Amino acid sequence: MQEPELHDLSDDADYAASLQQGSASMMITRSDSGRSTSSSVPEGAEIVYLKDNVTIHPTQYASERISGRLKLIKQGSSLFMTWIPYKGQSTNARLSERDRNLYTIRAVPFTDVRSIRRRTPTLGWQYIIVVLSSGLAFPQLYFYNGGVKEFLATIKQHVFIVRSLEDANVFLVNDFQNPLQKTLSSLELPVYIASGPSASISDGGESSSCELQERIGDSILDEIPRPSQNLGRQKHKSHDPARDLTIHVLEKFSLVTKFARDTSSQLFRESNSNGYGAVERKSSSYSLPDVPHKPSMDAEIAPEEGPVPSDPLEFDKMTLVWGKPRQPPLGSEEWATFLDSEGRVMDSKALKKRIFYGGVEHTTRREVWPFLLGYHAYDSTYAEREYLKSSKKSEYETVRQQWQSISTEQAKRFTKFRERKGLIDKDVVRTDRALSFYDGDDNPNVNTLRDILLTYSFYNFDLGYCQGMSDLLSPILFVMEDESESFWCFVALMERLGANFNRDQNGMHSQLFALSKLVELLDCPLHNYFKQNDCLNYFFCLRWVLIQFKREFEYKKTMRLWEVLWTHYLSEHLHLYVCVAILKRYRKKIMGEHMDFDTLLKFINELSGHIDLDAILRDAEALCICAGENGAARIPPGTPPSLPTENENALLYAQDDEVL
Repeated sequence: MQEPELHDLSDDADYAASLQQGSASMMITRSDSGRSTSSSVPEGAEIVYLKDNVTIHPTQYASERISGRLKLIKQGSSLFMTWIPYKGQSTNARLSERDRNLYTIRAVPFTDVRSIRRRTPTLGWQYIIVVLSSGLAFPQLYFYNGGVKEFLATIKQHVFIVRSLEDANVFLVNDFQNPLQKTLSSLELPVYIASGPSASISDGGESSSCELQERIGDSILDEIPRPSQNLGRQKHKSHDPARDLTIHVLEKFSLVTKFARDTSSQLFRESNSNGYGAVERKSSSYSLPDVPHKPSMDAEIAPEEGPVPSDPLEFDKMTLVWGKPRQPPLGSEEWATFLDSEGRVMDSKALKKRIFYGGVEHTTRREVWPFLLGYHAYDSTYAEREYLKSSKKSEYETVRQQWQSISTEQAKRFTKFRERKGLIDKDVVRTDRALSFYDGDDNPNVNTLRDILLTYSFYNFDLGYCQGMSDLLSPILFVMEDESESFWCFVALMERLGANFNRDQNGMHSQLFALSKLVELLDCPLHNYFKQNDCLNYFFCLRWVLIQFKREFEYKKTMRLWEVLWTHYLSEHLHLYVCVAILKRYRKKIMGEHMDFDTLLKFINELSGHIDLDAILRDAEALCICAGENGAARIPPGTPPSLPTENENALLYAQDDEVL
């Protein structure tokens, strides 16, 4: 891999100096290719900035980076930005035409740009994030050969751009009212927001979202009762302020004014966007006009009073698609019929289909779940699984011993360990405590839950621990009832869902963006309603996606939903179709009552425990079948829970910038 460049950018001095270096033509001279007269530029247009080797990172693997050419084009009084991936180069050899169209940035006018965020990692390439007025963002653009200062200076010569008073690395475009000068104190938020361990966007800081939790108020997650908790008393209720930043930021929006929500939402998107929002152009691509561009005001028009637009997909007329009834769960006797004499699953596809339509009996889950999670191979024998169990138990105990051997004196000098242990200790005592399995003081299962999470924080030291992980582990331990086996099943699950907790929030943003595109495909009137009411970020669905509907259903229904999702029978991303199905079930209420973002978020949270799982699964199946290839094409490559396509030993760029 090419050695990364080190950049030492002293913000204001260098930026001011770059403004004095000359005209736009001088900027182009400093770029790699000089002034261009490409035939793709219309007559009367001028390329005022051009830079080669500007690269996006669709996934964490170096081999999947896509390089291209960045241009600023002036036509009349309007300025446009384009980024076109190279054709025929070895770095882009694996780039399909679909992916090429997906990531291409075609003539975006700066009247549609809200802000530009500049980042200079301690180790790595400098990059920018361009955020649109809609709140969506393009992929992070990495400048392998420098040129960010010149890029910003060129923009300043043609567009009104000012540095944010809240963050010196954010440049506001055409922001005459300068809303970011107003306080965020009502949200109790830090100026910078980050979460998880992937590509660092930390401005050189040391803290991840989990470590910033002490600065945040009570999470809204604790304010909403879990369905399983309605059945019994709640013990160990805590008002501890150490809660997860990601969930807190996005769900606390329902408690603040619309202005504060808009401002904080802007900061969150600019800090953490994975850039898949750029695919918004796929359905409504910009083209370079012959006249100056005027920004659309559609998003500012309030919905008029009137009937709710009809649903383009009427499920009652689609009995051939979703008329299949749910089946009884897979029992132990039937499970045995799927195995040969040595314990191999003879037809994994048939097994997945059977579980998709019926789930698994609880007494059989302990045998079946390791297959669904990928811990056991479908072609493994009884003997091979026993050997794996023994060897993995030894490996687990070795990792567990690493943190168990830390003395009190060592812990005093091990800040990361103390912080993570403190977060885990506080979370496990309030995870599913209404369930008898975890109920009571000094419950050994609660201690096991803590031990597994602490061990995982050492096994995956980069990711560590964030709130929500205990929710994902709890049902696994409840089913497996074995510490080592639960740990390795959890590891397998986090291989797919770990990106939900990454520092740059790429995993969450790609899923929420894909959700927006699926709603646009399957219910355009609802999509347009969300657009008109500033809900296109889909943050109101964040809890659904982050912890896989764990708080939306009773415990036993959650387990049934999870095993259906884990089959990947129709799609790896069936959970997104479940989201669409729920939204469509309540579309008349949402649109008929003209819910804005805050009202919608409150309504979505209050659905907890009131959703018909069987009906939603039937609807999700119908939606997935109807969407077909068009639906799959709207989900960016690598969107969780897709497994990485590269070898597990491939170098992760996410770790280039900093460790923890």
